[in-house]
Parts: sequence; C-alpha cells; structure tokens
Amino acid sequence: MNSCPRPGDPAPDFVLDGTGGRFALSAQRGKRVVLLFYPGSDTPVCTRQFCSYRDRADELAALNAVVVGISAQSLEAHRLFVEKHGLTVPLLADTQRGVARLYGVAARGFGIRRAVIVVDEQGIVRHRHVHALGLTYQSVDDLRDALYALEASAPA
Repeated sequence: MNSCPRPGDPAPDFVLDGTGGRFALSAQRGKRVVLLFYPGSDTPVCTRQFCSYRDRADELAALNAVVVGISAQSLEAHRLFVEKHGLTVPLLADTQRGVARLYGVAARGFGIRRAVIVVDEQGIVRHRHVHALGLTYQSVDDLRDALYALEASAPA
C-alpha cells in the first residue's frame, strides 16, 4: 500500500491506545472518522488547536463524525494534557510513529506533522490536509466544510 494514502485510497487500519480507551480504525466502519495528527501535547499551537475544539465541543459533536487526535507522546502525557486543559477530543498515543508513517505524516527529526485525514463510512480516505509548517490548524469550521464536501459528493 502507498505510504501516503490520498483521497480515494483505502485508509490503513491501525489500533492505538488513547485517553478514551483502545481505538481501532476498522471498528469505526459505518462512521466518518477525522484523524487529527499533531506534533505534540501541551505545545503552544497544539494547545490552541485542541482548546478550540473544546470551546466548540457542541459544534464538533454536530459534525456526526468520530474525531481523534494522534501524536507521538505517551498515553500518560496525553492524559495530563487532557486534564490540564479539560479537552474533549480523545488523544491516541503513536509513540513509535507507526501510524504517522502509514499516513505519510511522520516528520524526520521532530515527530509528526500537523494533518487532517477524513475517512468515510467505508474506510476510504476522502480528505487530506497536511500543514506545511504546522503553525496553523484546521478549525471546527474547516472540519465541517471537509465533511460537508464529502456529503455533497456522495451518490444520491
């Protein structure tokens, strides 16, 4: 399989432990999934990103999608990040960066690049956005637009 799945490609399956328990992508079939890859818990941009999702939790829930964050920090670091900021998005620990490599977002030298991957109900990648520098992030509005575009392109 291509190490950098593009829209239209099957999403590589994975299982990771997270703040909401064990997460298997294949167990989410029938649901839309938003994978939020990010460089690191409790860093300035990542904190703004996940606090923005917390602050708009109702709108995020209305997206009708499973949303998870993925970075290379330990599960304990993720738990501390969630507790410190009252975060609402479950965070998955990809400590070996294996999932980041599967999705083509592992960055040599500094971990994981900031990216959003949307997987549809059949397990197909439908949206991919990788940030060039990681100094910005996809807002709830951006995520909503990506999911609405997915709905608009679905056969009637």
